[in-house]
Amino acid sequence: MTKPASVLPVTPSDIDQAAQVLAPFAVRTPLLSSPALDQRTGARVFLKPEMLQRTGSFKFRGAFNKLSSIPQADRSGGVVAFSSGNHAQGVAAAAQILNMRATIVMPADAPRSKRERTKGYGAEVVLYDRDREDREAIARGIAGQHGATLVPPYDDRKVIAGQGTVGREIAEDLAALGVTPDIVIAPASGGGLVAGVATAIKARYPQAMVMSAEPDGFDDHARSLRAGKREPHHAKGRTICDALMATVPGEITFAINQRLLAQGVTATDAEVAAAVAFVSRELKLVVEPGGAVGLAALLAGHVDARGKTVVIVLSGGNVDADMYAKLIA
Repeated sequence: MTKPASVLPVTPSDIDQAAQVLAPFAVRTPLLSSPALDQRTGARVFLKPEMLQRTGSFKFRGAFNKLSSIPQADRSGGVVAFSSGNHAQGVAAAAQILNMRATIVMPADAPRSKRERTKGYGAEVVLYDRDREDREAIARGIAGQHGATLVPPYDDRKVIAGQGTVGREIAEDLAALGVTPDIVIAPASGGGLVAGVATAIKARYPQAMVMSAEPDGFDDHARSLRAGKREPHHAKGRTICDALMATVPGEITFAINQRLLAQGVTATDAEVAAAVAFVSRELKLVVEPGGAVGLAALLAGHVDARGKTVVIVLSGGNVDADMYAKLIA
């Protein structure tokens, strides 16, 4: 049974406050529909295109809300973050706007475009080996050295509230259309986006089913929701969804998601590639693999959507040109 939102770590009012902080700086992305998508799925589908957000993903929202909350006296030490790319760019851009120094710890195998764009926002990039080194330990060490504030990618109330503005905008736009959602799906890595979206959606539409979407095998949310406790995935190797490779849900995010999410869905890399190509072909938009996993699950028939109203968050569009060319070929 869903507990009242008031007992959860992040509340709808936290998201309302984040929306006020973000209003002058973040893009209010639209809700899009596609007759081709409706026809193919037998559902009424709305897409939230966060690749149109500043820095090319939803991550700017949480990063800016978090950095804005740092007291002026603590800003001189700057900020440090660890990220495979989208959080890195969000933090770097937010720091640039707020005139703060940013250091980002990124895996050496992160897409080159994400590394270069992060540097382009003025951040210092420190690379690490994803298989052999602990990114959190490296980031904490840098933070201790410089007196910097650590900005977690998902397990932070201010970050989650910022991401929740995605759900708040969805709820407002649906209300303006007089439409009630049956299902809302958002990609999950650490779970900050889907936790924020669920908090905002369930506040206005308590009957809606909110689902996490993950790459096949990297399904720690789906596993954890079934088990009723945080469970890691046991995937070896890689997925084309480089943004969705966290091994276990966050503590704060799962405290929210365990109560508000209906289930987790997954899609294979081949299904994700087909979804990326569909978005390019039908919507003329660039979505990165991790951003397309919810749509992939819908297109592959893993979601019982026929006759229902479905909203899917396309969480970002930062993908290397050579990989993108292969995906849409």
